[in-house]
Amino acid sequence: MPRAAVLSGLGAWVPPGTLTNEKLAAELDTSDEWIRTRTGIGRRHIISAGMCTSDLAVEAGRRALESAGAATVDYLLLATTTPDRLCPATGPEVATRLGLGTIPAFDLSAVCSGFLYGLQTGRALVLAGLAESVLVVGAESFSTLVDPEDRNTRPIFGDGAGAVVLRAGHSDEPGALRAVNVHSDGSLAELITVAGGGARARAAGDDRPAHIRMRGRSTFMAAVSHMEAVTRQTVDEVGWQLADVDRVVGHQANVRILHSLVKHLGLPESAAIVHLHAVGNTAAASIPLALHHGVTTGRLGVGHRVVTPAFGAGATWGAAALVWPDVKVLPG
Repeated sequence: MPRAAVLSGLGAWVPPGTLTNEKLAAELDTSDEWIRTRTGIGRRHIISAGMCTSDLAVEAGRRALESAGAATVDYLLLATTTPDRLCPATGPEVATRLGLGTIPAFDLSAVCSGFLYGLQTGRALVLAGLAESVLVVGAESFSTLVDPEDRNTRPIFGDGAGAVVLRAGHSDEPGALRAVNVHSDGSLAELITVAGGGARARAAGDDRPAHIRMRGRSTFMAAVSHMEAVTRQTVDEVGWQLADVDRVVGHQANVRILHSLVKHLGLPESAAIVHLHAVGNTAAASIPLALHHGVTTGRLGVGHRVVTPAFGAGATWGAAALVWPDVKVLPG
């Protein structure tokens, strides 16, 4: 059978500190009802003082390696928009702390689609014969980017990390990545931005804080349309019908986006695995966290046909398709 990249391990971790809607309501002009109605989010996990993205990535990566029964891998790919520092990349430090030696390790920045970009890159390394195994981690400390006084963005984002191990295998195995498609469109860059802190801002003498800003309505519409299109593309590529899809494990940005997406696809609302009520939008970490939630709650089982669409700043979007394998996971 043709060579394939096979998902063989899954790990997830969120920091212990939580920020509930009730706590937010005490600080902002908002309420639990307002947040839940518009986003579906009830709480989010937030890093504590002294904690950073690498800490999250190491924990999720360790659990994914243990899940796969792997002592090492050939590559580590870290999808993040919130690296520990602008320079150097955070991936090498994560690899060292995991005891992976001097393997190639690097960061990928595609925001909420970052995990899918990591899957595509890891898959390509395996298919090209450059790696027998790859650890793909999505880790974010998005609480460091939100404006504490902005009620439109602060309730949305949380911190966390998820990871998978890909190994070389055969295309007919459960867990084989049947297809991964990723896209981008820079003309949509202004939908979601962090203008402050980058080279463009510094060169212009712009000292605005590095806070995320989002055009909510436009982002919602773009997310649904692009996630629907790439899901259809991916399902068609693997030779499935939409009715064959058992679970849609989409980027956890907004419950209304997820429900609108499955409706547009002609699938029941129950096909969508929803985890954002407990963690918020964790950007590149959201899909592996949702996969882990699906396994631990029994909503995602062996043999399920799964599609994982995402849309993020850039704009970037993508989706992967696989038949879910028998993967043992540790609690998140």
